[in-house]
Amino acid sequence: MNIIERIKGILFNPKEEWQTIAGETTSIAELYRNYIFLLAAIGPIASFIGMSLVGVSLPLRGVYRISIASGITSAAIQYGLTLVSVYILAYIIDALAPTFSGEKNLNQAFKLAMYSSIPGWLVGVFALIPAFGVLGILGLYGLYLLYVGLPVLMKSPKEKTTGYTVTVIVAAMIIFILIGAISRIFVS
Repeated sequence: MNIIERIKGILFNPKEEWQTIAGETTSIAELYRNYIFLLAAIGPIASFIGMSLVGVSLPLRGVYRISIASGITSAAIQYGLTLVSVYILAYIIDALAPTFSGEKNLNQAFKLAMYSSIPGWLVGVFALIPAFGVLGILGLYGLYLLYVGLPVLMKSPKEKTTGYTVTVIVAAMIIFILIGAISRIFVS
């Protein structure tokens, strides 16, 4: 499917789109090639431009920019860790499925992890202008997508979906905290 049409579908008609996605036999490699490699790059590229080229206005200090080298390093590390984090999240979703009476299926878990990440990747564009970074909160729409997609893709009963969603969110938060810590090791 066309990437633009899929994004519009998952953002504006998620219930119907999850049904379509559930029936597709898209491989993990195809998801990386057709979606993840491109979408996961939005935030790191925008962040590089925003922090290294545009800069942040600091009261009484002027504009602060990080060096080009630090910006590129940070973007590359952020991008690489994002690619890995989707895979880890998919494994967690798959591993938790039986706990919430769902069906283990790594491919479906991967589609769920990837498609529910789209809002977070798209709002990465706000990093172009660091002052708009607060609008990144719009990426939380991905939590709703996860909630709606779990019973469809992982076949968990509706009454267990809230617990499943919360558990996946906690796991995702731990992943993001670890990614942040790892990236800070490499970038000052």
